[in-house]
Amino acid sequence: MVGPLNRKPESSDPRPSGPTRRTAVGLILGAPLLAACSGGQISNPFGPSAPEGPPGPQQQPLAVGTGQVKVGLILPLSAAGNAGVAAQSMKNAAEMALAEFQNPNIQLLIKDDGGSPQGAQQVTQQALGEGVEIVLGPLFAASVPATAQLTRARSVPVIAFSTDSSVAGRGVYLLSFLPESDVNRIVDYSASIGKRSFAALLPDNAYGNVVEAAFKQAVGRKGRIVAFEKYTADRAGAARTVAQSLGSADALFIADDGESVVATADSLTAAGANLRNIQLLGTGLWDNPRVYASATLQGGLYAAPDPSGFRAFSERYRAKYGTDPVRTATLAYDAVALVAALSKQQGGQRFASETLTNPSGFAGIDGLFRFRSDGTNERGLAVMKVASGGSTPVAGSPKSFGA
Repeated sequence: MVGPLNRKPESSDPRPSGPTRRTAVGLILGAPLLAACSGGQISNPFGPSAPEGPPGPQQQPLAVGTGQVKVGLILPLSAAGNAGVAAQSMKNAAEMALAEFQNPNIQLLIKDDGGSPQGAQQVTQQALGEGVEIVLGPLFAASVPATAQLTRARSVPVIAFSTDSSVAGRGVYLLSFLPESDVNRIVDYSASIGKRSFAALLPDNAYGNVVEAAFKQAVGRKGRIVAFEKYTADRAGAARTVAQSLGSADALFIADDGESVVATADSLTAAGANLRNIQLLGTGLWDNPRVYASATLQGGLYAAPDPSGFRAFSERYRAKYGTDPVRTATLAYDAVALVAALSKQQGGQRFASETLTNPSGFAGIDGLFRFRSDGTNERGLAVMKVASGGSTPVAGSPKSFGA
């Protein structure tokens, strides 16, 4: 179902209020986001792992739908291991979005890139030759530039699924779970409840580097950093250094996956830190049974999409395909639902940069999102509190974006 979010007119808004701005505001994508039961965590901060081993036989191109607007969907369907599994789940979700959208005027041209840049370039060329107006995918960061090199020459926009912000740019938008959104949301919320002095303990890896940059920028707007350390496999030294400084901090940020977060908290406790006297903060990777089972992490706060959307989506997916979706399947669903909605409402400007970067954004399975002009995205996230056996929301997802 598609319809506008309830939004008051902005009489002081200097931007023009022509058809594009009025009708693109707050598209509701796909089927209603109904409450349901259990969801799944975003276990890998950079999405599915790059394929290990050679791909299988390339899957044949597939056309789904009979609409006039041709849309390319590029996924590593024949890639080895988890990459291929994730791609198949995303393909299913894309077809599900097309089936659930009312009278879509699009034809989805599904292409298998095998998980390689060379494959992405080959199938992108095919899709452009068939007249696609927009490309959804690829999934892996290394493949996005290979696609973008060809699409930019034809002024065809790309909505890719990589979480590596460095591959975003002119005409290339990322519809993914970016760590930066988690960091900004949890720091802003912490400041709103009076936290001003932050300590942080982060992994010394690619994810930690992205989080570090976002954390330092976010805290610079809201407070100050009193202790900051990064760790490798041996956390003891970094934990001791941070533990000694916690007396002057009122919040401690630990960004890592579930098992590593628990190990880091244990290292801090072993170094003499009393974590009950400080507000623990994390990212969406804390949505993990190991975190919920940790006595030390009870009461910790983390930013993540409101889980109700994924739960409802999972129920519909399970009923249709008889299996559970991967966590990133919602990205493919939302991408197809978005292009279907824009095709219906925006006419010739459906995929123009001004339409895709509408500041009011769009509402999808995982809540609000909007594309920035640099190709990255911003998500409207909830703040969740760690509790035994699960998590509870302490601050819901926003209903609209600020300026």
